[in-house]
Amino acid sequence: MEQDTSLPLSANLVFGEGSASAKVVCIGEAPGAKEDEARRPFVGRSGQLLNRLFEGIGWKREDVYITNIVKRRPPNNRDPLPDEITAYQPYLSRQIEIIDPKVIMTLGRFSMHYFVPEGKMTEDQGKVFRVNGRLVVPMFHPAAALRSTRTLRALTASFKELSTMVQWK
Repeated sequence: MEQDTSLPLSANLVFGEGSASAKVVCIGEAPGAKEDEARRPFVGRSGQLLNRLFEGIGWKREDVYITNIVKRRPPNNRDPLPDEITAYQPYLSRQIEIIDPKVIMTLGRFSMHYFVPEGKMTEDQGKVFRVNGRLVVPMFHPAAALRSTRTLRALTASFKELSTMVQWK
């Protein structure tokens, strides 16, 4: 199979997964090594933590939709570049349009800045913003929570607050 060269980066395409009628869309920055290998978002250590956070509030991973801003892994796990984010923006916009979620949960600063450009992660984590008629809730990236107990506690508390906003039935 030939690699699509119309988009930046040459790793595997990791588009997203989950419910096409999800009330919550979780958006990270870009696939990591495990995600590139599995061609699925959030399957490495960060994804395992994300799964535990979902379970902790009674959610199932398959009930949400999980994706990233950039759909291919940047080399050496570097941060996505502005032109890469811009190139993949139409795909993310279309995913959101099709799924039509009640809440967009951003995971980490790149996805937060995509929706809340002036946001500051440490100040805005867990807060609710209204962007284009949707609720956007910036959250720490699970990878950051794996490195800091304080961040993990804040992320866990924000997940619990989010669960009260989203009624599944």
